[in-house]
Amino acid sequence: MINSCLFTRLSNRHDFSRRAVYARFVRIFLTAGLTGLLVGCSFINLEDHRLESPSRKVQEAVDKVRTDLEKSLGNSVPSLNVLIQTPSQRIFVSSVPAGQTPVIETANFRIGSNTKNFTATAILNMHEEGWLNYKARITDLMPGTNMPYVPNTPAWDFPHKKDITIEQLLQHSAGVYDMINDTVAGFNGESYVNYVLSRDSTHRFTTEEILKPIIDNSLSSFAPGTNFYYSNTGYMILSRIIERVYSAKSGSARTYADYLYDHITGPNSRVPLPISFPYRVDDLLLPQPNVTSVIRPASFGMGTGFGPVNMSAYVGTGNGYGTMAALNTYVRSLMRGENVLQPQTVKLMQTDVSLAAPYYGLGTAWFDNLGYGHNGSFAGYLSVMAYDPVTDVSVVAMLPLWDLSQVPASFEKLLSHMYSAAYEAKGALGYPIKR
Repeated sequence: MINSCLFTRLSNRHDFSRRAVYARFVRIFLTAGLTGLLVGCSFINLEDHRLESPSRKVQEAVDKVRTDLEKSLGNSVPSLNVLIQTPSQRIFVSSVPAGQTPVIETANFRIGSNTKNFTATAILNMHEEGWLNYKARITDLMPGTNMPYVPNTPAWDFPHKKDITIEQLLQHSAGVYDMINDTVAGFNGESYVNYVLSRDSTHRFTTEEILKPIIDNSLSSFAPGTNFYYSNTGYMILSRIIERVYSAKSGSARTYADYLYDHITGPNSRVPLPISFPYRVDDLLLPQPNVTSVIRPASFGMGTGFGPVNMSAYVGTGNGYGTMAALNTYVRSLMRGENVLQPQTVKLMQTDVSLAAPYYGLGTAWFDNLGYGHNGSFAGYLSVMAYDPVTDVSVVAMLPLWDLSQVPASFEKLLSHMYSAAYEAKGALGYPIKR
């Protein structure tokens, strides 16, 4: 079983060169002829043809991207999927090889680092409620309590802890060392998380455990607020802050998943969504229906379906799963100020950026001509969700494939074509796309 998991660093992945826009033509054949008298004769509904035409254009555009990717990889692509919503229409297409069953928009998949946007939403919702101050240092006391945001124990004494703010964790400008992607001395040239999972796929991670190698080796990427470095560990710390604040307010032990369910996605939230955030080592499988991802390691000649995943090391940073339909509803309603956050807070989420990474705000990235949102890469899935306030268009793209046969070139191809599918779908409907 392949146990390693990868998150996309937005600093390296958000900007790819794009192919020129290909002209898309859909032929509409109108058949004229008398088939009988007016009573009982069958008419062609011209309005139906006009309504179908945009869907066909988007389908052709995504089909072209998928076949181009297959040619570039020299191997098959299980599917390439796009959901796009404009002010006047909502279109979902799934491009698959001949004879294969298309994906449906309500099939579950691992959303990876899109989870970070949910984490940021939770933090900012708590800020709106006065439960925390996102500008505060993580060693400050939670409002109305004598408890700091993070534990005041040796197990939490990582470098620069006293100088780091919640805002900097959200922006990836805190300099917290990334224990998911980055190697650590003494662990066979691997990241700590991958090292442990490759030897025990059922291991139950804790935040303290993941912080220990950072403390033992005095690891830090830079002084807080001086640079940008994509840190999954920073978002795991944010998930602990959410737990501590929610537990203090509830008067009993609560988890990150509890808060997301109670306030962001569950039936009592403003916009209920079928999105979950597993963290237990026995919560390993996606519910049905789901999309099977494919991973082709360099050492394997054939693709392999990716199944159970231990999410305990990824809480708050990449442990979510959901559907393309749900992600579209979420990013569209959130960025339009119609979800849990007030419009002024949404604007803050988009514009409070690090000087070192002006395209990345509070758990939110900007993608040229796609809009505000996030991306994700996890367990064989690649995805992006975005909403453009200028055009009022939201788009979600998903590719359930990691081809690692020519790393890093093959992985870059996957990312580039996944983004291209989103751009070409918009272009097929007449919107500007990134070239």
